[in-house]
Amino acid sequence: MGAEVSRNHAFGQNSYHVAYPKRQDSNPVAFLKKQGPKPVLTFHKSSEWRAYFETTKSSKKLIVIDFGAAWCGPCRVMEPFYKELATKFPDVEFVKLDVDELMDVADEWEIQAMPTFILVKQGRVVEKVVGARKDDLAMKVEKYRL
Repeated sequence: MGAEVSRNHAFGQNSYHVAYPKRQDSNPVAFLKKQGPKPVLTFHKSSEWRAYFETTKSSKKLIVIDFGAAWCGPCRVMEPFYKELATKFPDVEFVKLDVDELMDVADEWEIQAMPTFILVKQGRVVEKVVGARKDDLAMKVEKYRL
């Protein structure tokens, strides 16, 4: 399944949009699990995020949610580190949500600053890290992953 990448110029900045071919099944979670090596999951629709989150409530697996924005400098600084954590901890689900795309979700989670990392187990918040605090985030992922 190939992806089509387009490059747009907006306000002097490059932005990229990855368009995946239309999937046959309507289950977004099943589609994500077929993608191979564990990436950082991203959601662009509130309904898909909520469907995914509902499926995690019965799991004891740690979910780390990164709330950020494309224009946020500290968020961009944390992005490579966040991807490294996803590789280092394959037993943890890493999710990235853009507060500008999913404003209603950001409001529900009471996001006040970015980046905000919320660690969730069985649908409950177990920890929160606000700001570009790499060591703190890594320590808390390590602490709650098992």
